[in-house]
Amino acid sequence: MTRRKFQELNLSNAYLFAATMEDEGTCRITLEMLLERKIEKVVVHVEHSMLYSQDYRSIRLDVYASDETGSIYNMEMQSENEGNLPKRSRYHQAEMDVLSLKPGDDFNALGPNYVIFICCFDPFGKGLYRYTFTNKCMETGDELGDETTKIFLSTKGQNPEDVPAVLVRFLKYLENSTDECVGEQDDAVRKIHSRVVTIKQDRSWESRYMKFEELMQKEYQNGIQQGIQQAETRMQRLIQCMQEAGEQELLARLSEADFLEAMYRKYNV
Repeated sequence: MTRRKFQELNLSNAYLFAATMEDEGTCRITLEMLLERKIEKVVVHVEHSMLYSQDYRSIRLDVYASDETGSIYNMEMQSENEGNLPKRSRYHQAEMDVLSLKPGDDFNALGPNYVIFICCFDPFGKGLYRYTFTNKCMETGDELGDETTKIFLSTKGQNPEDVPAVLVRFLKYLENSTDECVGEQDDAVRKIHSRVVTIKQDRSWESRYMKFEELMQKEYQNGIQQGIQQAETRMQRLIQCMQEAGEQELLARLSEADFLEAMYRKYNV
């Protein structure tokens, strides 16, 4: 894992994005820009968003917020495509509903919710800056009316004529969060950049970032080690199965990748 200096981070960094959106004014401005509608007031629920425990085991880098109408928002920055965004968005939506509804509440008490992923890649390969999903009837095309919306934004879009210019500039700013990139851009982007600059100058945020990176590095190394151990255990089990089946003479061929995978499938290891 490559560690970047805190002052060199772009807003596409999940940590910096979550820290920036923890400010309610900045979060409101961003949501207004992404959703193209006015929002009077936003409350960022830190207890459900950027969490810090003393041992740093409960960090989340998504942003959970609500507005004065009861709408709930979940935003998350995605720098790498792990191929799980559709199911991940489903999980976030379900989690938002659980947090919103108390036992005994009527289901109609659920307000609109928005799951928003901002991606540094094209999540669906269609060249769009924005993909918006709602639940509709396949036969009639009518909206279900559950008031759930999933939005996937891409910094790699190629259709600037179909979205507001400020959205395109914001998405470009994510990957180059510098004074030069802001220039004479829209007021919203300049306000977001002002918050980014403030955070980068705050030593407490930098200290948290360093601790966060240390944790991520440790988790990364643990993951590698666990992967090695699991691979060794799997290989040992396969060798045992082949020996029990009287196939000792084939063990030398396990260095062949295709043959190894065939044996794993054969013995269901």
